[in-house]
Amino acid sequence: MNPHAPLVIDVAGHRLTTLDRQRLAHPLVGGVILFGRNWKDRDQLTALCRQIKAVRPDLLIAVDHEGGRVQRFRTDGFTHLPPMATLGALWMREGKAEGVAALEATNAATAVGYVLGAELRACGIDLSFAPVLDLDFGESSVIGDRSFGRDPRMVTLLAQSLMHGLLQSGMGHCGKHFPGHGFVQADSHLAIPVDPRGLDAILADDAAPYGWLSASLQAVMPAHVIYPRVDQRPAGFSARWLQDVLRRQLGFTGAIFSDDLSMAAARQIDGQAVNFTTATLAALQAGCDLVLLCNQSVVDGGAPIDEAIDSLARAVVEGRWQPDAVSEERRLALLPTAPALPWDALTVSPRYMQALSLLPA
Repeated sequence: MNPHAPLVIDVAGHRLTTLDRQRLAHPLVGGVILFGRNWKDRDQLTALCRQIKAVRPDLLIAVDHEGGRVQRFRTDGFTHLPPMATLGALWMREGKAEGVAALEATNAATAVGYVLGAELRACGIDLSFAPVLDLDFGESSVIGDRSFGRDPRMVTLLAQSLMHGLLQSGMGHCGKHFPGHGFVQADSHLAIPVDPRGLDAILADDAAPYGWLSASLQAVMPAHVIYPRVDQRPAGFSARWLQDVLRRQLGFTGAIFSDDLSMAAARQIDGQAVNFTTATLAALQAGCDLVLLCNQSVVDGGAPIDEAIDSLARAVVEGRWQPDAVSEERRLALLPTAPALPWDALTVSPRYMQALSLLPA
């Protein structure tokens, strides 16, 4: 087995093409991220996941499926999950005995996590890029109601409850966007957000959940945000953030995914425009274990993916990047360890039906 398969790529349609299979078979490719365009119905999605696993059983199949406005699959039986802000609102309800609203909110969060994970697992998906750990400062339109709320203590406990539900279902998870995307207005899909605060302020607030959850989180995704008082590079390209702060100071030992390297904020490093290859190498060298190349299978027949694979392979041969066996162990640890309940069995199971009854409106 290859000592490190860091590339997570996408596929164009409802079924794998010959080119898709060739890319997924490459030893530097470790996973697939699915999007709405990969969805027709549950049978098709399940068949697609089987096709991917038939290429290589160790490929990680992931999706952005948080609830609210970030939910890739919404029809053919998939439950419409609430945005995370709804769980925060449950926590803040008045008229309950002290602590009761918070306890009911954490129970609901576990139910949301279980339904979210069990439905995806029934179709063959391994990991969802959730929960969002960003704080809601009321400034970021790209975060907004994807956040549990403003208080990092509440965010931590609701996220931990959601993660518990995901783990009950066998679904892997990834907290995002380290150290925090909620303070900045700019959307990193379109521009490079800059957060002017210092390290102490960020650690005391936005980044606090990552320390409090360091024994629980399976994976973390850094933000494409620049915090110039800490480092001139976006967090996802910064060894200062990923190795010094996240790993050493906060004690995180799981996998680190880059955010999507096709986003505008990922295409400039140190003030210079960069291509996928440069961005990929910069993210890996900064401390990412896996890198996401999203929505590139639909560009020039997937030429950017082929270029990234070939360039990373050349970097290995030329000694500009060395595969990391520890990173590969972290990737493999995200794969499910038990078979999922099939959809028909899931939907009549007592745990699933009880979880549905606890979902907030």
